[in-house]
Amino acid sequence: MYTSADCQNIWGKCLQLIKVRIPAQTFNTWFQPIRAISLNDDSLFLQVPNKFFYDWLDTHYRELILSSLREITGDGLQVKYTVLLTDSADDREYKQNKLSATDSRTDSMGQLAKSGMIEQGTRINGNYLFENFVEGSCNQFAKAAAFAVANAPGKTSFNPLVIYGGTGLGKTHLLQAIGNHAILKGNAKKVVYVSSDTFTLDFIAAIQKNKTTDFSRYYRGVDMLLLDDIQFFQNKEQTQEQFFHIFNNLYQHKKQIVLTTDRPPLELCGLQDRLLSRFQSSLTVDIQPPDLETRIAILNQKAKADGLNLQYEVIEFIAQNVRSNIRELEGFLIRLLAYSSLLQVDVDLNLARKVLRETIGMERKVTVSIEDIQKVIGTDYAINLDLLVGKSRMKQVAEARMLAMYFVREYTNLSLKTIGIYFGGRDHSTVVHACKWVEEQLAANEPFSKRVGILREKIQGIV
Repeated sequence: MYTSADCQNIWGKCLQLIKVRIPAQTFNTWFQPIRAISLNDDSLFLQVPNKFFYDWLDTHYRELILSSLREITGDGLQVKYTVLLTDSADDREYKQNKLSATDSRTDSMGQLAKSGMIEQGTRINGNYLFENFVEGSCNQFAKAAAFAVANAPGKTSFNPLVIYGGTGLGKTHLLQAIGNHAILKGNAKKVVYVSSDTFTLDFIAAIQKNKTTDFSRYYRGVDMLLLDDIQFFQNKEQTQEQFFHIFNNLYQHKKQIVLTTDRPPLELCGLQDRLLSRFQSSLTVDIQPPDLETRIAILNQKAKADGLNLQYEVIEFIAQNVRSNIRELEGFLIRLLAYSSLLQVDVDLNLARKVLRETIGMERKVTVSIEDIQKVIGTDYAINLDLLVGKSRMKQVAEARMLAMYFVREYTNLSLKTIGIYFGGRDHSTVVHACKWVEEQLAANEPFSKRVGILREKIQGIV
């Protein structure tokens, strides 16, 4: 029978063997963060920072680890992995609360799950917490509102709460953090997170199996409904009808409703007016693309969570050049680590530049900020930023302003309302008018069209 000391001793010797068989950078990146946590007669259990780490080890170094283990022990021990989780009292309480919340669901839920009508994958992801949500000026208000409803579900004036923003900006993280916090603190027993697509599929299955009453009872029985991506309800009349009645029931019984969408409710088309009316009367908060400081903080946190020691200049370079959303930041970091391991080189500024060039070339994607666009337009029209966003109605200034709004709408995920704010606090209708005017000029004014083409090339060359 192996002891804890045996476990550490054996894994330490394995690392010594592995270290001389692979490059130092590869060892530091993929093996130093691993921790041996237990050992029995059959298996050695290793703790890794995340699932990506496990996938990479299992694909590229499984045989190396097993052969080293055989050399040290002479046994046919297997290797099993577990993803890093803290084991604090709060975490144990969180897991217990989560399990009890799951077990306390109604009988109708169990019946629906067994029938395949309620998707089993709708449970909240325990990794999405307020603690690991990086706060910046781009999402500060949204996080504050989310935290308020998580602490007092159904008891604030923020019901429903609607969170909107572009793809990959953290809406789903914040949505599920609300549920996790409410469960952990005992503020809500029955919490359901579901995407709009899953809700629709569940409803279709309920119709097919003549169980729409059970479907409705299940959703009306929750304390907190977290519904992701409501824009996908567009043009689905029966689903909207069913959701409308569920929404009303939950609202009347002071149950918390939180919704996310990729645009403000005012811009959602294909939804019933009575639903839009309820969404628009709610508290609506937006998440904007992260600024430079927030992107740096996100990368620092990600690197720390993955056990990586990246130079600040590398992190800053990534943050300056990958701007559109958080998911793209994380994806670039993973790609950088993969290149480092495959090419057996250090993660440095030169490698980051190489990966960026290949990534941009592969995806043919330009990511620019609103400030970049304003600078390009201002330089071309020989006007400063204050004039561009100010109240001047001079023909040259007004044309530059409308063109800048048009490009911001084209190259960013910002809502019409947010774009207006960046241009002197104008409303969304002004942005709509500006975009329409530019499109009309492009069709009828050839010199203007050529100028727009030149400006577009300058904007695309910003990366």
